[in-house]
Amino acid sequence: MNCRALLVPLMLAALAGPIWAAECPALLQGELPKLRAKDSIDLCQRFAGKPLVVVNTASHCGFVGQFAGLETLYQRYKEDGLEVLGVPSDDFLQEADDSAETAEVCYVNYGVTFAMTEPQRVTGAQAIPLFKHLTEQTAAPRWNFYKYVIDRQGQVVGRFSSRTKPDAPELLKAVEQAIASRP
Repeated sequence: MNCRALLVPLMLAALAGPIWAAECPALLQGELPKLRAKDSIDLCQRFAGKPLVVVNTASHCGFVGQFAGLETLYQRYKEDGLEVLGVPSDDFLQEADDSAETAEVCYVNYGVTFAMTEPQRVTGAQAIPLFKHLTEQTAAPRWNFYKYVIDRQGQVVGRFSSRTKPDAPELLKAVEQAIASRP
């Protein structure tokens, strides 16, 4: 086969943009820095086509114990494809100033194994694109530990307040709905 015949389709694909752009929901387009790591999480690569729970967290919040419940939720459903993304934020003035302390709370105190980002803005004009899209589909978080359940197509199928525990029947129902959805 002629090398030019192979090269032209590759060049056209490169001009069209990333292969995932057409398949990746808008809310997952972008990267976020991992908590206490040198690399980033490519949201599309990691989460596109998967059921996902996104939660804004804070290390000094009275709801911090929900990390244990979120980890249990993740372990319970990860074989079904569920992912959990924790996004620490100081928007409500309850996140540690040092990401090392945030990491200790998550990883050491609560044994978190799901994905965590460096602290981000989740409300207002400065919110990261992920939370701007979540806000457009539902509403902005009103406090720490708001939970958003997203189906395989990138649509929010449930939004839950800080008071809703990770094992609450209504949250579990939304997670199971997201798992049952098809890409």
